[in-house]
Amino acid sequence: MNDSRGAPLPDSGLPRGEGRRIAIVVARFNDLITERLERGARDALARSGIGADSITVVKVPGAFELPLACRWAAADHDAVVALGCVIRGATDHYDYVCSQASRGCMDAMVATDKPVGFGLLTCETLEQALDRAGGKVGNKGADAALAALEMLDVRDRLS
Repeated sequence: MNDSRGAPLPDSGLPRGEGRRIAIVVARFNDLITERLERGARDALARSGIGADSITVVKVPGAFELPLACRWAAADHDAVVALGCVIRGATDHYDYVCSQASRGCMDAMVATDKPVGFGLLTCETLEQALDRAGGKVGNKGADAALAALEMLDVRDRLS
């Protein structure tokens, strides 16, 4: 496949943001982490050419609510970035929330035919979450935003 100048394209999508409208759906629960993920996502989108006026932020109570809000947001946006953080506690609640929120985000993506960048951290400890929200391991909010943009580019190349 070649670009408009005839140059070969890489074998994967590129995070091109120009002309895109993106929704960031952020869980308020564990906001110490999710606020950092949101900042990372916003920064990555801005670096990819998306102006602040083309980004909509939607706050939801927790990770369990991410999938429905992603579905709603997808209706008026090119892609959605889902951000949340679940830290293991002493009960099975963690397992249910993680698995259902993950599955729900996938279902939202397939049902709407729009990319959902998956930035739901599922961590054992607060330290692990901090490492993934701008610490030692980078910012998974930024990674999720770039993944959503890359998928839009993949779609465009396949069209």
